[in-house]
Parts: sequence; structure tokens; C-alpha cells
Amino acid sequence: QVQLVESGGGLVQAGGSRRLSCAASGIIFSFYAMAWYRQAPGKQRELVAAITAGKNTNYADSVKGRFTISRDNAKDTVYLQLNSLKPEDTAVYYCNAKRGNTDYWGQGTQVTVSS
Repeated sequence: QVQLVESGGGLVQAGGSRRLSCAASGIIFSFYAMAWYRQAPGKQRELVAAITAGKNTNYADSVKGRFTISRDNAKDTVYLQLNSLKPEDTAVYYCNAKRGNTDYWGQGTQVTVSS
């Protein structure tokens, strides 16, 4: 059974940092592109950052220069380092694993940024 388990969310002050982790099981992790999405209240889920199996990365314009995605294939884990956080970064952050037409989602972790 495939599981993606996010952790690292919480309450942080504006300007602060947080590191999110997503541990995968039940898949050959190194074969999958991984991504972080987020969904704020009343808004659609949006792509935040993605990393391919070959470790190429891309970011939403709103987080470029502040967030960094990385992966550790030995630990079957993808990370999202959040720096210089803003109140508008408040959302539930979801981990996604994708290969071809197959993708999996985690349950999400809440990040709340106070002003």
C-alpha cells in the first residue's frame, strides 16, 4: 500500500522558516517525480515546487528564492525548505508522487504564518 506521510507543519511567525518532510512507502521512490502543492482556505490547490527523478526542480513564481525542494532517495523522502515565510503562505501543504498516469497524495500538513 502506498503511503505519503507529511510532517513539519505548524505555526511560525512571518519571516521565519520551516522544513516539511514527506516520507514515501510502497513505491520505488527514485522512479517518481515528487512535488509539493498547497491549498489555502477558499482557494484551489496550487503547485508550489516539483523535483523530477533526475532532480530537476521548478517552482511557483510566488515562492522562487524562498522555498527549496530536495529529495533523498536513500531515505525515500522529499523535503520542502520554507524560508522568509509570509502570511499568504498559510495553507495545507500536500506531497504528491507522480509517474506517468499514476499519482499519489499525502494527507497534508498545515502551515500557518502569523503576521
